[in-house]
Amino acid sequence: MRAFQHPDQMRHDPRFFLQRGEVRRNFEVPARAASLLAGLGGLGIAAETAPLPDTGALAAVHARDYLDFLATAARDWAALPGAGPEAVANIHPSPEMLAQGARPGDGVIGRAGWFTADAACPIGPGTWEACLAAAGVALAAALEAAKGGSAYALCRPPGHHAYAARAGGHCYVNNAALAVEALRRAGAGRVAVIDIDSHHGNGTQGIFWEDGAVLTVSVHADPTRYYPWYVGHADERGAGAGEGRNINLPLSIGSGDGAWLDAVRHGVESARSFGAEALVVPLGFDASEDEPLAALNVTPDGFARAGAALAGLRLPTAITQEGGYNVDLLGTLLARFLTGWGEAA
Repeated sequence: MRAFQHPDQMRHDPRFFLQRGEVRRNFEVPARAASLLAGLGGLGIAAETAPLPDTGALAAVHARDYLDFLATAARDWAALPGAGPEAVANIHPSPEMLAQGARPGDGVIGRAGWFTADAACPIGPGTWEACLAAAGVALAAALEAAKGGSAYALCRPPGHHAYAARAGGHCYVNNAALAVEALRRAGAGRVAVIDIDSHHGNGTQGIFWEDGAVLTVSVHADPTRYYPWYVGHADERGAGAGEGRNINLPLSIGSGDGAWLDAVRHGVESARSFGAEALVVPLGFDASEDEPLAALNVTPDGFARAGAALAGLRLPTAITQEGGYNVDLLGTLLARFLTGWGEAA
């Protein structure tokens, strides 16, 4: 399997993170990428440097005013009197404001609240450059997959919480959605997304909510007790042409391998019934039993078995890296997943 990365992904080094009322060190650190690269190296896979995309390529998924915000936020924030080192919103438009004609205005503070869903997406020097690099990595993997095989995209920052015009949950650009669109442009009529990060892929769901040619499946922890809190429930099925094309498989906290693998297999069968011609796998390791915020207690063997189950579809596949924050184990878990994939492919 070919793998892709880009050194600019290390330029994003967020500091701010708000957890249960405390400002703490952000989990989404450059060392995550280093650990994943080590895991690839242990398998004898040398990750290739993907080309940087033109900003316009991101507009296949994202609104242009949102992309403009991401590209300029760090600069504009730094120009504020007494500004901290990163752009972090202290207000977001409420439903009442939106119902009464709310708009973002021109100032960076208002735009930061408008274009972010939460406080988990600080924007500092290097954030935009890292986002572009991660997008290029996802696109490179999708182009490789379109040739008929599979490819791994070491995307950092991750992407599956990013909506068309809103960042959230460490995610700014939806790398998985970009991979879907690249596979479609390459000729895939129907694309399935099977997201196995422990958090609901709410951004991907939102982007393809009314798209009948994309099946979105998310296996995740119960959102009534876990991020993103408000969506990710089983009765969210899509709308319009996308009605029935969105499948959420929320699991009880602490479920373990058995329930998690059953849900992954359900996703595989759903993709098969859908008639998918290509596959995108947003791959998160935050379902691991050894995660800082462990929710699903999946073992290394569970990840290997999931890799085998997904590979069993035998579809052109782009695997985009999402969460997973135990830096000491990320490389090992990636190696187990890809080994399981290779044995079944």
